[in-house]
Formats: sequence, C-alpha cells, structure tokens
Amino acid sequence: MYRWIWRHLPGGTASRAALSLLLVLAACALLLFVVFPAVEPHLPFSSVTVDPGR
Repeated sequence: MYRWIWRHLPGGTASRAALSLLLVLAACALLLFVVFPAVEPHLPFSSVTVDPGR
C-alpha cells in the first residue's frame, strides 16, 4: 500500500516526502476531528464509576 502511494505521488523524493507527510497529517486530523467525535458517544467510557471506599 505504501509503495502504491509513493509511486503515485508527483515530483521528486523531497516533494514526495513532503506530500506523504501532508497525507499523514490530514489522516490524523480527519481521525481527531471527525471520526473519534462521531464514535465517542457509542463507547462505554462515559459510565465509568470509581469505588470511593478503596
């Protein structure tokens, strides 16, 4: 998969490295701002209780 992405990016090695870094940052931003907030209400972590007696 990474080889396929690298082959299809335009330019030389430096521009390919910059574009691949941009792709990674875009994927992280998509996960942080779209995917994780959409999935968060479906996770059971909001109903965690801590036993104060311990």
